[in-house]
This record gives sequence, C-alpha cells and structure tokens, in this order.
Amino acid sequence: MTDKFSKGNLAKLASHAEALGKLEETIHVKGRLSIVSALAAAQSLTFTEVRDLLDLTDGNLAAHLRALDAAGYVRLVKRERGHGKPLTHISLTTAGRNAFRRYLAALESIVKRHR
Repeated sequence: MTDKFSKGNLAKLASHAEALGKLEETIHVKGRLSIVSALAAAQSLTFTEVRDLLDLTDGNLAAHLRALDAAGYVRLVKRERGHGKPLTHISLTTAGRNAFRRYLAALESIVKRHR
C-alpha cells in the first residue's frame, strides 16, 4: 500500500466524507445558500430585495424559495402594498436558522481539518 492510501490517510478521507455528508443538501445549493445567508443577517427581506441583492431572476428565486419552504426553512408572507399588488416578505424559520447553524458548523469542521 502506498503512503497515499495508508490507514491514516484512508481514515482522514472517511472523516472528510462524513463531514461532507453533514452539509445540508437543501442549503448547499449556491442560490439557496446565498438566500439563507442574506436572511440570516436580516429579520425579514422582501422578494424584490432578495432578488436584487443576489441578482436572481424572479423564476429562479421563486424556485429556490419553494425548495426552502418545502423544507420548512423559510416563511413567506404576502401583504398588499396597494393597487392590488402583493409584496412577499421572506424570513428564516427557527428550523431554517438551526439548519443554517448546523451547515456552518459542518463547513467549519471541514475547514479546520485543512488548516
């Protein structure tokens, strides 16, 4: 067995694979990670604010929000803003904040192993 595949290195690889497996798949997608990160820094943002901040299309943002909503990570509240046009307010749920914290902890664990 070469040094590249020694027991110690295989154990490290297994440990890395385990850490990567702990990354929340729903959040790990780039667009969703951006959305959750923005929402973690704010109490609530409107659909338009998130769209413009992250430079997403309406359809792309809506698709990501559907996935996050299905996971129970965001709360979407539509309010009338006048002239019959609704304004959607988006916030992280407690489950969403907890999932994001777990995601960050798993990522931190991976980063620490490479320092």
